[in-house]
This record gives sequence, C-alpha cells and structure tokens, in this order.
Amino acid sequence: MQTKEETAAVLKSFDIGDKFSDLPVLPRASVLIPLFVRDGGLHTLMTLRSAELRTSAGEVCFPGGKKDPEDRDDVDTALREAEEEIGLTADGVEVVCRLFPVMHKSGLLVTPVVGFIEESFRPRPNPAEVSAVFTVPLDFFLSEKGHSAAHGAAGTPGSLHSFHFVDTDSESQYHIWGLTAMWAILVAALALGKKPEFDVAFDYKNPLTFFQQILQRFNKL
Repeated sequence: MQTKEETAAVLKSFDIGDKFSDLPVLPRASVLIPLFVRDGGLHTLMTLRSAELRTSAGEVCFPGGKKDPEDRDDVDTALREAEEEIGLTADGVEVVCRLFPVMHKSGLLVTPVVGFIEESFRPRPNPAEVSAVFTVPLDFFLSEKGHSAAHGAAGTPGSLHSFHFVDTDSESQYHIWGLTAMWAILVAALALGKKPEFDVAFDYKNPLTFFQQILQRFNKL
C-alpha cells in the first residue's frame, strides 16, 4: 500500500521547475490530473466532455482548458478550469507538481498539473461543458487489459494509446485515448513506480528526455 505522502514525494521529484523556460511564447493550456486514495489504492478523476462543445465533444478528458489573461501560471489555469467544470475549488486541491508540457494538435502548449483531492469530493459538473464525471483506479492504466495502441499516429507523441473502461458504479463505458491516455499512463507509471505491461515511448524512470525531444522537434518545424 502506497500512502498519499509517499506518492506526492515521488511525483514532486519529476516537477519540471524551469526546465522548459526557454520555450517560445505559445498559446498555453493546462489540465488538472486529480488523484485520491480509496481503499488503500490510488485513483484518478476524469470527465466526459459535453457533446455540444465545439472541440473534443464527447471525449474523455481531465479537467482543463486554455489559459486566461488573469491566470498567473499553468497551475492557476488548471485550478480555475477544474472549478468551472466540476466544482472543485482551489482550496480542495493539494498541488503536487507540473509535468512535461506537450504540444496539442490545436497548437496549444498543454501542461499537466497533478494534485491530490479528498476521496469525499463530490463533483458538481457544469452541464454546458461536462456530461459525466467518473473515477478510475490508477493501476488500470498500466494493465494490458482494455488497452490498445496504434503506432505512428500524427500529432501524438509515440504511440496512440487507447483504453476501454467500464465504470462499475454507473455501468457506463468510456473510451480514453490520445493525450489523456498518455498522461494517465505517465502519472500511473511515475506514481506507482511500475513499468506498463505494454510498450511506451518514454522511460518510466526518467521520462524527461523523451518529452524534451518531442518539443525540440516541434521547435524545428
């Protein structure tokens, strides 16, 4: 059994700090990857975007969105979006780290922010943006079960990973793929200290080099 404190300490060691401070000025966005402990195991919370949205309608995502002018940094953006989308207030999140930014196909530089929330949190989804909120055991994203991958997918670092998850509480089925799946795999591997049962492009013990190379290739385009 891994405690919240142990997990937070591990994840903090991967915080990007100022490692990407030399990137060109680009439109930015952030996502919040909320973690919590339930029955001794780590879980994460995900959303199903409304089918009425103009972009990524009906897709599974972590709470997040574009940076607003009043946001001080990537953490501010992630926390503000989480409150707008699912009613998770900033004081209900213990921010642990910022992980490696990734270029989205839309041209946004997206930074994942990892934080712990209380297991007792009950989402209040904004129906204009979110049609469902559900939780997934973190180790699900290291298992071959329900996983598939397509190689050489345009706009996605490494393979295009995909998971089919059945929520036992609602009996709903969710398709988790793309950057959302990649971030879930990354956080699961780092937090649990385990290699996925399937091939991934990054070294789960030292993923920094892979993500730096991805951004360097983008900068050369």
